[in-house]
Amino acid sequence: MAALLTLAGCSNGQNEANDTVSQEATTGDVLRIGTEGAYAPFNYTNADGTLGGFDVEIANAICADMEVTCDITAQDWDGIIPGLKAGKYDAIVAAMSVTPEREQQVSFTEPYFSNTLVFLAKKDSPFDPNDSSDINAHSIAAQRSTISSQWLENTYPKANMKLYDTLSNAFLDLGSNRVDAMVSDKLPALEWLGTSAGSDYALKGEEIDINDNFAIAVRPGDALQEKINQSLANIKADGTYDEIHQKYFAVPKLDSTVNTQTTEKTAE
Repeated sequence: MAALLTLAGCSNGQNEANDTVSQEATTGDVLRIGTEGAYAPFNYTNADGTLGGFDVEIANAICADMEVTCDITAQDWDGIIPGLKAGKYDAIVAAMSVTPEREQQVSFTEPYFSNTLVFLAKKDSPFDPNDSSDINAHSIAAQRSTISSQWLENTYPKANMKLYDTLSNAFLDLGSNRVDAMVSDKLPALEWLGTSAGSDYALKGEEIDINDNFAIAVRPGDALQEKINQSLANIKADGTYDEIHQKYFAVPKLDSTVNTQTTEKTAE
């Protein structure tokens, strides 16, 4: 599928090999980006239907460095890799963790963000995720097909897991007391805790460091991988990346209930 479109080009009926993709990546005017649009603060949909967030601004900065126009569209998470493979867009910028399973389907750029996981529950809840038996005794929410749910499934296979298509629906059930606790990427969790819906909730236990890195996905063999890597390096070198990072992630330090975990827990 053609990786890049000219501004006057047609976006329908394209079905070309990756060597054509690479050639057009050099001369095209538009880079098509897929994101989820439902994973604040990384990507979200504004009231007017426009997309915003850290991922969106990083994508726009990369496009500016490449001297192309970004065409960013939202795609449900479960269909985001199939959409890339089908040629709906040329790259995914959507807080996507690099995993061996995904590397069998897409090629990743260099990482642009490092992530950790956290547990959330009611402030007055006795839930203690440092105790594996406590995890197994409670219903735990997570977004389906994410590093959070995969980590929970692999580390605590006996847990009563409730999986959701979107992070917003997982937070909704947590806030409605339909589940006892939730595991999430740290920054979306902090974002939710700062809302009225999350005001009665808190982080529980230790921050979980699983060496999780977010990167941009492209189709295997696409020359865009090298081009995006170069632009990513450029925006890091000229300070653009730091400005965007500071805008979204200048958050207060975690309180004493959360400590950095350096060793991976195992299920009993």
